Amino acid sequence: MSESPREIIAWRMQGPEQPLVQQQLKAPGLGAGQVLLEVAGCGLCHTDLSFLYGGVKTKQAPPLTLGHEISGTVVAAGDGASSWIGKQVVVPAVLPCGECELCRGGNGTACRGQIMPGNDIDGGFASHVVLPARHLCEVSDLGDFELWELGIIADAVTTPYQAMERARVSEGDVVVVIGVGGIGSYGVQIAAARGAQVIAVDVDAQKLARIADYGAAATVDASGLDERGVREAVRAAAKKLSLPRHRWRVFEMSGTAAGQQAAYSLLTFAGTVAFVGFTMDKVSVRLGNLMAFDATIFGNWGCLPELYPAALELVLQKKIAVRDFSKRYPLAEINDVIAAARRHELTARPVLTP
Repeated sequence: MSESPREIIAWRMQGPEQPLVQQQLKAPGLGAGQVLLEVAGCGLCHTDLSFLYGGVKTKQAPPLTLGHEISGTVVAAGDGASSWIGKQVVVPAVLPCGECELCRGGNGTACRGQIMPGNDIDGGFASHVVLPARHLCEVSDLGDFELWELGIIADAVTTPYQAMERARVSEGDVVVVIGVGGIGSYGVQIAAARGAQVIAVDVDAQKLARIADYGAAATVDASGLDERGVREAVRAAAKKLSLPRHRWRVFEMSGTAAGQQAAYSLLTFAGTVAFVGFTMDKVSVRLGNLMAFDATIFGNWGCLPELYPAALELVLQKKIAVRDFSKRYPLAEINDVIAAARRHELTARPVLTP
């Protein structure tokens, strides 16, 4: 275990549409229930790009250290949190207060007192980060993984995991995943691990070819197709596999207006549509279908901390392949990585390591 540092090296957002700037910050004192985490790795998420270039405001005004897909080792702790020192952990991207009406009702990811690293407080694009100890997910046995590889569990894996839980995906279900990039690639794998028959939809033929080896029973190339075309192509794929026509679980994970329109158009009788990808764009839908089909629709934000151990176990058992869908980069190259992500040049989720 490393010693507690006197300084933190962080790459910080100065404002919208500006490159991140490396800064040396004095390590702060720790309050009750807080820990200091030495960062092993932090994934770059579409949400980080939205904060920088998509017009989405962070809760804490810049300068701010972004990054919410964090894994690392606790090197110091405040009062009441000393038992965490030396432990390797994954940090939930959404840290509920655990005490409010929403938390008590089982809706912790909607908690109004929640803390999101890289949004409400400084995040993981740094050598160290200060966090509340509550809800940290301990990694007691890495197996043959390195700790940095597990950071993306904090969002890319657990967010679709919670969505599958909420939709009650189980053996024999028909699951349609629209967008098989950063979170969708894991959504396909999670659904397949639960015994579902998965149809993957994307506009990128390379992504579709890859996901066919990781749980997709069928793939649909949506490039050049309108909403109706996507619907017909998915129905044809389901028919070819002799899948049921009803009770489909559809997960929108592209974070695009076109993807959202297509997802809603795939609503079936007694079906479910979950919106997991984020976009600021607006779409127009006929809500009467929701009533007529006796269907369910929901949005999913993050993942409850209590679900993290089960998601982590799927990764450690290699039922979800994180290694094949992520790539390590030095934190010092973060601005180059962000630029490449904006140009859609990356084929794997980048994980920045100090």
